[in-house]
Amino acid sequence: MTNSQADSLSARDQIIRSILFVPADSDRKLTKSIDLEADAIAFDLEDSVMPANKPLARKKLGEFLKNNSCRADHWVRVNDVRSGELLKDLAAVVPMQPVGIVLPKIYGPEDLDLVDNWLEMAEAMTGVRVGQTRIIAVATETPEAVLRLSELGNRYRPRLLGLIWGAEDLSSAMGAGNPRHEDGSWRSLYQQVRGQVLLAAHMLEVQAIDTVYVDFTDPEGCLANSRDARHDGFTGKVAIHPGQVAIINSAFTPSDDEVVFAKRVVAAFDSGEGTVSLDGKMLDIPHLKAAQRLLAVVGESRPAGDSETSTV
Repeated sequence: MTNSQADSLSARDQIIRSILFVPADSDRKLTKSIDLEADAIAFDLEDSVMPANKPLARKKLGEFLKNNSCRADHWVRVNDVRSGELLKDLAAVVPMQPVGIVLPKIYGPEDLDLVDNWLEMAEAMTGVRVGQTRIIAVATETPEAVLRLSELGNRYRPRLLGLIWGAEDLSSAMGAGNPRHEDGSWRSLYQQVRGQVLLAAHMLEVQAIDTVYVDFTDPEGCLANSRDARHDGFTGKVAIHPGQVAIINSAFTPSDDEVVFAKRVVAAFDSGEGTVSLDGKMLDIPHLKAAQRLLAVVGESRPAGDSETSTV
């Protein structure tokens, strides 16, 4: 990706701290989604909808979005390429003009290429601006997808906004058991997969979205898990229950102290030197870049030369 492409990406896309999935065939849950404060809602046409209900789900979702406006950005989780349902999903969904689609069960880059072509066709046929519909790919639901993650970088993918990782579908695909230990920590294979997706997302310069914290009755555990994910380099997390949304948003929002310190780091480099001292510690360019990324997340990036108080 070129610098201009990366700049364009960061300029037009909001960081998704929290994304909540809502079954598209449930009137009650659709109505409840109107006031939810998740950064993104993914209306689900896939796993939470029984096969016989998929046509009804598409119809209900279209009627709902025509008559209601949600506080959150709306996305749609469509069915996978091999399901036989995806073309029907795209024909119904693209005219609704969601921010994008969540694409499950990819096997490799060819799935993204095919769906990009199908989206372009659907956009052109319905008068939607070509390229408008973004993609978040669920990148770990098949063993092949995990082994081929590095291939996603074979070319620039302007539609791709992020990668989600999860363990349950992968475990099921392998005929394995619970991917977690009794204390909730990941078994070694899934910890490895988590790291691979995180690296792949940063390689592609897209958002890295962590999987769910399954115990929605444990807010303290959800907060700790979300903070760990942010510390590791994830930009957001999937919520499994509306009660987790505020917790996740809080965990992925830099604190006031972090913002103040990041501004001081940026100010310390105003001298033009590549290595500076701040609070008794030596900082170099990676520290500056980290501070700039944090300020970009909160929309408080500061032009060069705008000095602030610092200890240099």
